[in-house]
Amino acid sequence: MEQSPYEFLTPPAAPARGNVTVLVTDTLRAAIVTLNLKPGETLDKNAICERLGVSRFPVSEALSRLQTEGLVDIMPQRGSVVSLIRIADVLEYMLIRKSLEAEAVRVVAGSAHDELVDMLQHNIEYQRTAAAMEDQQGFHQRDIEFHDIIFSHMNFSKVRQVIDSTRSNLDRARRLILTPRRLEMSLGEHEQILAGIVAGDAAAAAAAMRTHVDRVMAELIDFVRDNTQLFADGDSLAADPDYANFPFG
Repeated sequence: MEQSPYEFLTPPAAPARGNVTVLVTDTLRAAIVTLNLKPGETLDKNAICERLGVSRFPVSEALSRLQTEGLVDIMPQRGSVVSLIRIADVLEYMLIRKSLEAEAVRVVAGSAHDELVDMLQHNIEYQRTAAAMEDQQGFHQRDIEFHDIIFSHMNFSKVRQVIDSTRSNLDRARRLILTPRRLEMSLGEHEQILAGIVAGDAAAAAAAMRTHVDRVMAELIDFVRDNTQLFADGDSLAADPDYANFPFG
């Protein structure tokens, strides 16, 4: 029996009828964000249906939803492909995150309690272990949790929604630069953020967060210049150094 090209997709376990589309959407989104489905890759709808054990309707609806999220391009009479990443969009998303997360950590540093500090310290230990093992997936999850812990402490649901709405395309871009060097650098940058929180130094914590975002963005811009084919506007960046201007500092 011929092996499915989508072995990495996990079929949903007997979902209720109304949940099939949601589960298929979540499954495909996760595959795109983790780069199992790569930018520019053509999607075989029939093979996806067969692998997930579902009809064409939930797959078609899932692809439509992912198109709205900017993760899939649907071309009439030609099929669907995983969207190339637009560095211009990533720049805007990172600027949004930089502003919101620097402010969030500034607020948290002024009111941090022992439980929050303990949660962040335990998270850092998990990050350290993942970095030592060069476990990219594990580190990425701990990285997301580190930032989520800070936002959860604020209890500002609308701010959290804004951050979550930018996450999918950002995660795709950030995973492209998860080298052992970047894991170690991110760990050190997170430690500086935590140090500011522990010290109750709001200005230092916010500055460390801005530095963290700036360094990730600078490294991503360098990556795009060397891998323009993965980005919808990679050639624009290569041709015009000013295309990827980012307000560092």
